[in-house]
Amino acid sequence: MSAAVLEMSASASAAERLADFARVATDDVDEAAEQIGRIFCPHDLKPAQARAAGFSARHNCAAFDGFSINYVTYGGSVSIDPGCLERFFLLQVPLTGTARIRAGAGDFDAVPDRTASLLSPTIPTRMMWSDCAQVILLLDRRMVEQRAAALSGRVAGTVEFDPVIDLDAPSGRALRTSLGGLMTLAERLGPSGRLSPVATADWREALLDHLLNGQRHGLSDAIRTFSGQAERLPRALRVARDRLADNAGEPLDLAQLACADLRSLPAPPGSASARSSSASAVISGFRSRRCCSTCASLVCTPGSRRPGPMPPSPRSPSISASLISAAWPAPIVKNLARRRRQRCGEG
Repeated sequence: MSAAVLEMSASASAAERLADFARVATDDVDEAAEQIGRIFCPHDLKPAQARAAGFSARHNCAAFDGFSINYVTYGGSVSIDPGCLERFFLLQVPLTGTARIRAGAGDFDAVPDRTASLLSPTIPTRMMWSDCAQVILLLDRRMVEQRAAALSGRVAGTVEFDPVIDLDAPSGRALRTSLGGLMTLAERLGPSGRLSPVATADWREALLDHLLNGQRHGLSDAIRTFSGQAERLPRALRVARDRLADNAGEPLDLAQLACADLRSLPAPPGSASARSSSASAVISGFRSRRCCSTCASLVCTPGSRRPGPMPPSPRSPSISASLISAAWPAPIVKNLARRRRQRCGEG
């Protein structure tokens, strides 16, 4: 575990973080709701106990261009209902206590060292904090959506994350490391210190990368595809294409193709056309490639520019042009023969 994470965990129970950046410190429920609402967004705040026994609230905030790092703690059990956040994303990592999170239709517990939460601005959220202190990263909504659009090759629009973050996963550990490092940096700079524009941009890029490439959201697959990390075909078409490739040497009739629900498929890998083709054209392409692979055993005889048989081998004991002609459809063989004459210089 990194030094930043160790520092973040070890000091969590001993002292508050970002103490020099205090914005709210109160034991009054209404005051806490009003003042913290100004930093984040208006929200309903209700202690579990009617008389608010043991209630306290503290909010420390170090703000940067496009994001802020926050330390927020509530004493006692308190219900927080912000609804939709609207303007920003919130990444919440618990340090002490627990928080019950309801985001959309699902709910889960945020627990120190195990689970964090990532709240999206368009998903209604309710929370119950129990003697809980959390490190909270706020990211501007427009900044996240514009970067997601650039990475996915799409028009900027709504981005909704899976709200559950596994802190034991590599991506979760990376996030904790970054947040620990950012808090430590802010504490060293102090309220009067300033991070250079270049350093701020580096942090902004790193945080966006952690979220958009490390956590699941609605554009994750589009980003992987646009970056070349994933195949562009939908899964159903990949399955259909692979089925055709596996059975290219077998007779396939219309009924079999109908069972596979094949209407259009991209041309086979390595083919000249990148446009969609009919299923029959795809089959023809796969058969041509397989036939071409077979024909690779027929080479130009040394000393002559005419094709001749390759010496028998354990893998291909005997291959002749007549056997190929008998095994493959005439149009495919004719096309390969033409290409072969060009390669071997035969008129």
